[in-house]
Amino acid sequence: MMIIDSELSPAGLHQKITGLWDLSASKIKDIRDHCDDSRGSPVFTVKGKYTTRGWTEWTQGFQYGSAILQYDADNQDEFLAYGRQNTLEKMAPHLTHMGVHDHGFNNLSTYGNLLRLMLEGKTSFNEWEKHFYELALKVSAAVQAARWTGIPGGGYIYSFNGPHSLFVDTLRSCRILAVGHQLGHSLKGENDLHISLLERLVTHALTTAKYSVFYGEERDVYDVPGRTAHECIFNVNDGNFRCVNSQQGYSGYSTWTRGLAWAMAGFSELVEFLETVKEEELSLSVSKTEIEEILLKAARATCDFYILNTPTDGIPYWDTGAPGLLHLGDYLSKPSDPTNSYEPVDSSAAAIAAQGLLRLGRYLSARNLEKDGRKYWSAGLTVVNNLFDDPYLSRDPDHQGLLLHSIYHRPNGWDHVPQGSEIPCGESSMWGDYHARELALYLLRIIRDEPYYQFFITQ
Repeated sequence: MMIIDSELSPAGLHQKITGLWDLSASKIKDIRDHCDDSRGSPVFTVKGKYTTRGWTEWTQGFQYGSAILQYDADNQDEFLAYGRQNTLEKMAPHLTHMGVHDHGFNNLSTYGNLLRLMLEGKTSFNEWEKHFYELALKVSAAVQAARWTGIPGGGYIYSFNGPHSLFVDTLRSCRILAVGHQLGHSLKGENDLHISLLERLVTHALTTAKYSVFYGEERDVYDVPGRTAHECIFNVNDGNFRCVNSQQGYSGYSTWTRGLAWAMAGFSELVEFLETVKEEELSLSVSKTEIEEILLKAARATCDFYILNTPTDGIPYWDTGAPGLLHLGDYLSKPSDPTNSYEPVDSSAAAIAAQGLLRLGRYLSARNLEKDGRKYWSAGLTVVNNLFDDPYLSRDPDHQGLLLHSIYHRPNGWDHVPQGSEIPCGESSMWGDYHARELALYLLRIIRDEPYYQFFITQ
């Protein structure tokens, strides 16, 4: 399990955070100057160079969003220009993409960050540009909300697998619905039926908390508190839950750690967002207090599971049930080993999970639960301390990735296995790099005493 360093502070990590941004700038320029966007979005590296994967274009927003985050961190206009121009020219298809559950990933990373910077006064104010970003986010939120499967007592935004499929990672992408709601938008159905984006978001989150997260309540023989299932399958004829499954993990009865991380970050962000929601905005059968309790329970359960089932340095292997782990002995009592001979680690899961730990810790501390809050906060800083250093930070100027040892799809064998290795290692992913930057920005803004970094509109 993780060994949490309670002495760490954001200020004490300042040098590592600024070091990451220095490396990040050169990586973004390299990708800008040498990646051929006409061949598709860069997804993951092979021998240090970003390549595409024609499955879904879910990483393009991370590509241009990374440049926008870089501008937020270092105020260099060339990154803002690059991110803004490419958002204008290339991101429109993502706004009306009916076939994916990735709207929050692509469009909040681009249009959302650009709107946030303008509202914060970090970019020059332009009324029509502001309206452009707002309209894009409204459209994206409504399109995402239309991917809806109703079930008895609830429903969910379904994955690209189809109406029967609930993915745990969709939770964090669905935050686009929160922004759409804040902008006063809704989804219009048949006969001008008004469909609340807020209620679809909350209902999806409650469904995810109920079916995708386990709580040690004897749901099945693999009901370990805090573990997550990547996919939940429902009978679309009657809406009944049928079974758990996994697309990118080892099995439905083990925990794919990036899916776990999406849940950690997603639930922690949503309890922060709910603070801005008034009771009268909701017309569900459960109260705002009950909703907060359910989502907070899920956030704490998943974060606790991560702490208990991750090596001492806070960097997880790609799946807690991966069969090769038994060859590593007591792997939870030592730091992760990305160059072992049996199972890869996934640094991108760590980058996402760390933000969930930090946000949950801050949230609890603000509610006089300081002991628990310090535990999660310090756990998040522990992950950062190890992730923003060797062997995970990519210092090679010829490697386009920022965060090494990221894994995309182990079951499909998509990840590069270097010569002489038995497992994938040494490569980066666009989502891993983006979330490393987002994590670094989260802490950098705290160090600088700037507005707290949130995905939703605060003014």
